[in-house]
Amino acid sequence: MQKILNKPAKMGTYLEDDVLFLLKDLSDIVLEDTALNRETKIQSGGHYSESLPIEYQPPKEYVKVFWDTLQQYKQKVALCVGIVSEQIFQLKGSNAVLVSLARAGTPVGILIKRYIKLKYGISLPHYSISIIRDKGIDENALLYIQQEHPGAEIQFVDGWTGKGAISLELTNACRKYEEKFRLKLDDTLAVIADPGCCTTLYGTREDFLIPSACLNSTVSGLVSRTVLNEAFIGKDDFHGAKFYRNLLSEDVSNEFINLISEEFSTIGKEAKESALNLLSRELETGFIGLEDVKKIQADFSIESAHYIKPGVGETTRVLLRRVPWKILMRDPSSPFVKHILMLAEEKGVEVQAYPDMKYLCCGLIKKVKGMQA
Repeated sequence: MQKILNKPAKMGTYLEDDVLFLLKDLSDIVLEDTALNRETKIQSGGHYSESLPIEYQPPKEYVKVFWDTLQQYKQKVALCVGIVSEQIFQLKGSNAVLVSLARAGTPVGILIKRYIKLKYGISLPHYSISIIRDKGIDENALLYIQQEHPGAEIQFVDGWTGKGAISLELTNACRKYEEKFRLKLDDTLAVIADPGCCTTLYGTREDFLIPSACLNSTVSGLVSRTVLNEAFIGKDDFHGAKFYRNLLSEDVSNEFINLISEEFSTIGKEAKESALNLLSRELETGFIGLEDVKKIQADFSIESAHYIKPGVGETTRVLLRRVPWKILMRDPSSPFVKHILMLAEEKGVEVQAYPDMKYLCCGLIKKVKGMQA
């Protein structure tokens, strides 16, 4: 196995005991572009990982919705974290190394680490690394982890599943990694919510709001989404990201972690019972959310499934950093879509009733060819 000399980057606002980022710090490089310019490049053959969206800073009313929703559903989030944590511990015990997929997976990985430490007194190693659709996982980061923890069992972690693109990317990446390095990895992805039925390791399959999806870097340790641009990332480098120090006054990352963690002592018994129940069953994946995607693609004559982003988390992302065309809504009265309705109104995006889908909502990306930046 080749020796990896890179070290974890000292970036972000999380405690080092909570997570180590295996990323190259690109904070001094201008990578941001407008949503329209980025969308035009992406739809013309460029890749989303080559640049970054300008970080959207929401109005006070929107941040209030985040806090209200978090207070209302913190125990539900904690329970789902507990359920998936218990399964990980039953399956891999103290031999597990948590590897969260930056950036949505990072706060979830921290919460899982905190839960297991509180419940079992074991502090599992936790790293955050990059995986990019159509580009694969950061192999240098994986080699570093296996170099530091020989014989340990890696457990990949993310926030939620949409239509399953990252789950499929992870499976493909693990297969390539094994072929290349003769090192086998478990490609099962642990998530809080799996509405698309893309994994067997989850807290719930309900499409509900994980409050960390509401905001960008300010609830993810002030770390950007990851970047893979050959102009800045060499073959021996980790994938890159930026640390938005200019947003320190807006950062609520550790408040979010602490608020959920405070609920762990009350949900431990129920979490373990639910986890053991799930482990005793033969769970199917099936990627059934893809049926919704195919139907939506046909109903709205959309040329690429990449323009369809189902689920609360993915719909939020469309509104925060893509160019949205319209939002499909199964149930606009759900408390989990308040922030989506607020964002859609602010950005002048049409919300259309679409009751016949598994997901609560779905974001559709606008075809931007011919639009002026």
